[in-house]
Amino acid sequence: MFNQVPLLLAQASADQDAGVKSVAQLSARLAYATMCATLAWGVLIATGWAHKITGTQGLRNTHMVLATLALAFGSLHAFCFTMLKTIDFGLIKVLFPFVNGGLLRHALGIVGLELMIAIAFTVGLRKKALYRKWLRFHQMAYVAVTITIVHSWFGAIANGNLAILWLAGLTILIPTATIAIARFLPAEILMRLGMMEPEPGFEPEPTGGGNAMDVSVDNHRCHRYGVCQAEAPEVFQLIEDNRLTYERRPSPELFAKVRTAARSCPMRAIELRERVR
Repeated sequence: MFNQVPLLLAQASADQDAGVKSVAQLSARLAYATMCATLAWGVLIATGWAHKITGTQGLRNTHMVLATLALAFGSLHAFCFTMLKTIDFGLIKVLFPFVNGGLLRHALGIVGLELMIAIAFTVGLRKKALYRKWLRFHQMAYVAVTITIVHSWFGAIANGNLAILWLAGLTILIPTATIAIARFLPAEILMRLGMMEPEPGFEPEPTGGGNAMDVSVDNHRCHRYGVCQAEAPEVFQLIEDNRLTYERRPSPELFAKVRTAARSCPMRAIELRERVR
């Protein structure tokens, strides 16, 4: 009877590990889906493509809810590894990549999750820090999502779940990647693809030869998405109280950036007047 005790303990440990691994797999898949949804929704907000669905605050709240779910599921997935009995994967390995000979796929997941957590903590600094610097750090989410997706695929290969990821993972990943790539395409290409409406009378390659430009912004139409600042930060800036300030008469070397900002504005709130002095 006493000889059976080690066997019973080993079986109990194996059963516990099986249950923990099931939770880890489920939380990983949920984190993967919500992470992709967070990225896609964030792009739709940044470009203003989703502004017709709901108000600005509703868009941001949805983005934050998706991000919170992704972080929650990702953290649960990581925590499950500390509960495994048959595998030595303690809290130190979960928190620090490459420690004690950690695998590359594990390290990628750790780096991606920790980077996303850092980005989430800096959201409160958007109005306190310089918006331009905060925006650059927030855009590191593209890097975090990319390396976390690579971690997911490596993990699926190692655990024999590649077939599931081929079916579900690609179904989620392809539209997410398409939206993310479109985020950085020039305005002219987006207009030709029908993803952005041109301004009335706008030609994709303007030939205006004015050496002076007057810039005005309709505050009733402007929703403070910050697209103009991303395209021409020397001219447009969102300050701490979420007001937009801008240079009304930019220098000629900034004309091209200002035109791109005006074409990229999802609310068509920027009006330009070029003239010859």
